[in-house]
Amino acid sequence: MTNRRNFITQSAMLTAGLALSQNSWASVFGTAAKGQRYKVAVVDLMILKRQKLGAFQLAKDIGADGLEVDMGGLGNRPTFDNQLANAEIRQQFLDKAKELNLEICSMGMTGFFAQSFAKRDGVDRMVQDCIDTMKAMNVKVAFLPLGVNADLVKNPELRPVVIERLKMIAPKAEEAGVVIGIETTLSATEEAKLLDEVNSKAIKSYFNFANACDAGRDVCEELKILGKERICQIHASNTDGVWLQNDPELDLKKIKKTLDKMMWEGWLVIERSRDQIDPRNVKWNFSANTAYLKKVFQEG
Repeated sequence: MTNRRNFITQSAMLTAGLALSQNSWASVFGTAAKGQRYKVAVVDLMILKRQKLGAFQLAKDIGADGLEVDMGGLGNRPTFDNQLANAEIRQQFLDKAKELNLEICSMGMTGFFAQSFAKRDGVDRMVQDCIDTMKAMNVKVAFLPLGVNADLVKNPELRPVVIERLKMIAPKAEEAGVVIGIETTLSATEEAKLLDEVNSKAIKSYFNFANACDAGRDVCEELKILGKERICQIHASNTDGVWLQNDPELDLKKIKKTLDKMMWEGWLVIERSRDQIDPRNVKWNFSANTAYLKKVFQEG
């Protein structure tokens, strides 16, 4: 952590010096990723446009190929606060995506960051609502974070009930032809064991670079342990501090070589990696990270 803080301090001026204009990033890297092995998306929640139609134009301006659209807040509600259950609003989102040549790469159930997937009543309905929305919008992947309250590293006793609940929702996803991608803080070895125990083609890993980095694990080794078939999508960013291009914890060129060798392909979805100089500047941060991911994974 000391080295990381030192690096952040030393890189502040470099970051400012290397910064391109937002319009330049979008014009260079904002083309459609048709035929690309790797596509780059941003998360509507993290660009401060949770279930907002304007998230599509912002994603386009940032230069992304697609968007992860959230299911809405959860709180104490019986299910997500999901505006997309309304057919008219849902069509507006689909029309806007088509107009801007963007894809909805996944639906996010981020309400489970704060709510316990292991203990919360009505999980089956919540997941079913997500699956129904996915089917209506032709989205094939959902993001399900186990979150703080079902963290299996800190609460290993919850493992049996988490597996039980994943086995409960798996047939629903299989029937719908969609995949639920889970994010855990487990090592790749332990997550692979969990997925193998669930034993469903509809329950996979939504891998997050940040979890490996935070635990001091090698991202490339973790990816190889999980393997191509267990990984449905990747959150390709780290905890906030510096942009991806300035991050000493992530060697994206090496990661690309690893994924190439695994013959994996799919969506790289940016959550964070916002520079500490101005973390609230959405376009500045996400445009930089999108541009660098595209340079490495699409242009490299």
